[in-house]
Amino acid sequence: MSAGQLPRWVDLGLIPFLNLAAAFLVSGLVVILIGENPLEAVKILVWGSLGYGEGIGFTLFYATNFIFTGLAVAVAFHAGLFNIGGEGQAYLGGLGVAMACLALDTYVPWYVTLPFAILGSAATGAAWALIPGWLQATRGSHVVITTIMFNFIAASLMGYLLNNMLKERGSMQTETRTFEDGGRLPMLNDLFPSFGFGYSPVNLSLFIAILACFLVWLLIWRTRLGFEIRSFGANATAAVYAGISPVRTIIITMLISGGLAGMMAINEIMGSQHRLLLDFVTGYGFVGIAVALMGRAHPVGIALAAVLFGMLYQGGAELSFEMPSITRDMIIVIQGLVILFAGALEYMFRPAIVRVFTPAQPLQAEEA
Repeated sequence: MSAGQLPRWVDLGLIPFLNLAAAFLVSGLVVILIGENPLEAVKILVWGSLGYGEGIGFTLFYATNFIFTGLAVAVAFHAGLFNIGGEGQAYLGGLGVAMACLALDTYVPWYVTLPFAILGSAATGAAWALIPGWLQATRGSHVVITTIMFNFIAASLMGYLLNNMLKERGSMQTETRTFEDGGRLPMLNDLFPSFGFGYSPVNLSLFIAILACFLVWLLIWRTRLGFEIRSFGANATAAVYAGISPVRTIIITMLISGGLAGMMAINEIMGSQHRLLLDFVTGYGFVGIAVALMGRAHPVGIALAAVLFGMLYQGGAELSFEMPSITRDMIIVIQGLVILFAGALEYMFRPAIVRVFTPAQPLQAEEA
């Protein structure tokens, strides 16, 4: 093992655990400052997210969203790109899902509509990521800036479309009509009633998210395209010398990344809301960045990190109900601390751990 290189279990397991522990330690201090018992708060948070069937259902529902947006960020990471436009790409993905459901829901069952919804969400999400990717590849425009701008453009575009073209005639609500049964995914509580998920909105898209994890792993580590993406991300100059086209790699990577972000809308639009409405993304795209960082851009790590953030979302709601002094804003602070330690301070513990796990190099004899 070379100097500075850590065992995989340390890099992928121990360091994220230490970052998470530090985040919860600081969060505990914040809870103490407002006069509450942090151990009791943790107990309520864990029970609210994992202690009963309906809570588990909500946790898995939120985790499904985070898996899609985390995978989207991770694929871009491997090419050395920072796609923070998952919010807008997921928003436009909702348009693709809604178009499929509105066109087919009265004619065919849901399992016929679903493939078109998947294709529609992936295509619209990918299309929204294409322009930032093309500008980065051919004009040198920084993908961070363009994807941020496209988040706001997506919100404005969806507002215009819903108000002027898609809103149900005669309705004052800025949303489409409610889908018929042919545009609704089955709830897991209906498929597996013994699990006791209750009224939680967890639905069949959870399995689509798990399948997406496997396909992303297959793409990145078992295909030629994945090797080119990783090579370009590790050293763009060397990749070009090896014959890898930077324009092709950047554009294809952004298309895949945007498509994955767009597929998040399957869970929300076809699985839960059963209509297209404003602001259904509600920050899931940005949380996907933290999920990808904490999961080390690996599908298994992303799935675990997504469940953690699902616990924070669902358990935080229970916590704010059981402990009124811990408001919803305080839960957002705790989530922000996890993002801070998993992202901005991700390398805080690394130097000390490298010194512990890297064997001391023998002194080289000085040449006479």
